[in-house]
Amino acid sequence: MAQIKSLQTGIKFKDTPIGKIPVDWEVLPLSQMAEINMGQSPSSQVCHDYEAGLPFYQGNADFGLKYPTTRRWCKKPLKIALKGDILISVRAPVGEINIAPHECCIGRGLSAIRATEIDDKYLYQIMLFHRKALEKVSQGSTFKAINRKDLSDFLMFAPPLPEQKKIAEILTTVDDAIEETDGIIEKTKELKKGLMQQLLTRGIGHKKFKKTEIGEIPDAWEVVSLSSFAHKNKNSFVNGPFGSDLLSKEFTSKGIPVIYVRDIKPNRYERVSTTYVLEEKANQLCFCNVNYGDVIIAKVGDPPCDAAPYLIKERAIITQDVIRITPASDVDTWFLSNLINSHWGRNAVKEIVIAGTRSRVSLTEFKQIKLPKPLVTEQRKIARVLTEIDAEMKHQETYKENLETLKKSLMQILLTGKVRVKLK
Repeated sequence: MAQIKSLQTGIKFKDTPIGKIPVDWEVLPLSQMAEINMGQSPSSQVCHDYEAGLPFYQGNADFGLKYPTTRRWCKKPLKIALKGDILISVRAPVGEINIAPHECCIGRGLSAIRATEIDDKYLYQIMLFHRKALEKVSQGSTFKAINRKDLSDFLMFAPPLPEQKKIAEILTTVDDAIEETDGIIEKTKELKKGLMQQLLTRGIGHKKFKKTEIGEIPDAWEVVSLSSFAHKNKNSFVNGPFGSDLLSKEFTSKGIPVIYVRDIKPNRYERVSTTYVLEEKANQLCFCNVNYGDVIIAKVGDPPCDAAPYLIKERAIITQDVIRITPASDVDTWFLSNLINSHWGRNAVKEIVIAGTRSRVSLTEFKQIKLPKPLVTEQRKIARVLTEIDAEMKHQETYKENLETLKKSLMQILLTGKVRVKLK
């Protein structure tokens, strides 16, 4: 990130139709900076799901973080984008951006933009920066879309070419770091998936195995219902209150936190909700309070039954679509959460899912799913290995979030000329 140090302030600005810019910058329509190639969909008879012809991208549905994903191919393309062209979604949602990783066929949901009088890497960054403005252009019609004229007339900031290259270099460096971190996160996820499969099937140090109703497991393990992992207390395995037990009018801006499905990720509780109830109400509904060491599960979702350990000392209360398990004394919280999220848990949940607008499970059937149960000493060893991987993944995700925040800040100051780069 050494380039970030080469910045300068104290700039004179001028007014333009799209905002203030440095006096030596220009505002130009896209047609003066790039070649615009509107997509056109070929006949369905020449498109297929097997690899023959050119990769075919129809629209935003094919887009990834930076490059599209190939799902279909076309033998007789009508419109072709070249490797490195900027692909822009011209139909709802308008303004999403990708880069063509190779020569490809583009359908009517896309346009290919090829830099001519502007640095290609700068064009990619400035189009990312202006994509919300492109979306606004589309809002005048019933069906959100933009046409060739909309793109041709679209105004963007154009610094001198050497400055374009320097700005693009800085922003691309951050993009590369984000992409590299993404790769590490994906590899870590694959590592954990493989380790979970190994540890929750073979255990640690076992020589003898037995066949059971759920598959082969170590001889020393049991197969029990999920309810057997819960404390013997009658309220140790419950879902949240229904109907008039917890009304929205009783929600407050402070007090005891209310946990929703959206707060639960696999093996991670991340509160995004801002709803609370008064302590008096939480006491009335104490049977569905959550305390340190409990496991919380999303009863609905795609798939349902994501589980997370609750390791916060402040108590909370769950809503009706959340299940809370208070583990028994011979059950490790982290192990139980990982087990519910494992292949054992996912496969068992598939058998009891109730289809609908949102897939869900009933509490009664969820309690009865069968899972393997090692001794608590082995549970803790398994949990320790998996939580170390979770901690590394969280570290990388936090680093990525910081990079994304940095990128947004740099785009805001560099692509508007508020801070200028120093050129050698």
